[in-house]
Parts: sequence; C-alpha cells; structure tokens
Amino acid sequence: MQLLTLFSRLFTTTLLPTVLMTVFLTAHAETAKPVQIQQAWARATAPGQSVGAAYMTLTHHENITLIAADSDAAGTVEIHSMEMKNGVMKMRMLEALPLKAGKPVKLGPGGLHLMLFDLQKPLKVGEKIELTLCFKNQRGEVTHQTVTLPIKEAAQ
Repeated sequence: MQLLTLFSRLFTTTLLPTVLMTVFLTAHAETAKPVQIQQAWARATAPGQSVGAAYMTLTHHENITLIAADSDAAGTVEIHSMEMKNGVMKMRMLEALPLKAGKPVKLGPGGLHLMLFDLQKPLKVGEKIELTLCFKNQRGEVTHQTVTLPIKEAAQ
C-alpha cells in the first residue's frame, strides 16, 4: 500500500505537472508558427543614396499584423504604400500592415514596400542585409522574425 501511495504522490506532484506543461507548450508551439516570407530582396542603391527599399511576400495561417521593422543597415525602417492616382504618385507611411489568414501580401516596387532610411552604406548587388519584422497577432502577442535579403538590381 505504501508503494501505491508513494507512486500516487509522485504522479500528482511531479509527473502530472510535467505532462501538462509539455502538452501546453506543444499546443502553444503549434500556434506560434512563423510568417512565411518568400521572394525577399532589397533594391541596390546608387553611391551616396541614403534611402533604400525592401520587398517580399508575406503569408500567415492566421490574421496577424506587421507592426514594425528594423535593420542594422538603416537608421529607420518604415512600412509604406505607393499608388498612382490621376497621374500623381502618392506614397504614405503605414502604421501597420494587416495580413489576412492564408492570403499572401506582396511588397513590391510600385506598391507596398519597406523603406530603409539613413542607410549605413550603399546597398550593393551581391551583398545581403538583415531585417527584423515585428508581428502582432489577434491575442496581442508580439513576435519577431529575422529575414536575410539579397541585394539585387531594380528590375526584379
């Protein structure tokens, strides 16, 4: 009988909490899938140019919002939209970029993009930079994801 009591106490004080924590962490890991980032690249700049642009396609399995971006290559990174309206190009900074579940959002020349201000040095073809993207889900949880972008010519 003592063995059964000892086993019962061990199970409820050690094994059960461990099993429950493992189940919780595994379930949470399933919901914390990273954003799928494809076709990421940054546009090469001319010598002395202090502003650049980065492009990519973002997809996630749930509604999530890109709320910020950062890079050691630039002083500031901003989310921007660009459109032509009545022959006039309008570019504006966005506070956030929502991603709808399962719907790819393309950041590309002439549309949505990331602006890189106060570049540390010109962006040269063949080199790479890193961007850290900051996302917020509907539960208010914030995650960061780093992506490496090759630098390419403008005609992509």
